[in-house]
Amino acid sequence: LIPLAQLFALYVLFFGQYGPGGGFVAGVIWTTSMILTFLVFGLKSPQGRLVEKVLHGDGIGLIIFVGVGGLCLIGGGEFLNYANLEIPGLDAPARRYTGILLAQIGVAVDVAVTGISIVLSLAYHDTEQEYDV
Repeated sequence: LIPLAQLFALYVLFFGQYGPGGGFVAGVIWTTSMILTFLVFGLKSPQGRLVEKVLHGDGIGLIIFVGVGGLCLIGGGEFLNYANLEIPGLDAPARRYTGILLAQIGVAVDVAVTGISIVLSLAYHDTEQEYDV
């Protein structure tokens, strides 16, 4: 089930501009697959350690998203105006498609890492605390 969820997340990411989906939904689905990995294998297994290593990519999605917007600015247009991406050999529709896809990848990475970090912070929460009532 985990690989199918990850494959579906990639499908939603790459074909999100043609229908419902996109970066946010793909990130949520990918987070769900990582939560399933955590629940099935636990945090002490190699697969669980992989879930923890995903957290090191926290700023990568933001860098991708802002980088695409910055490339649009360098191309002489507005922030995230994908027609101004300077990609040699691509016409305007292909540049728009590539820009949208790259921005969605950045959003998906940020959503997935944020979701996983929230779940792991809840999982590591000390439940043996005493509360004064």
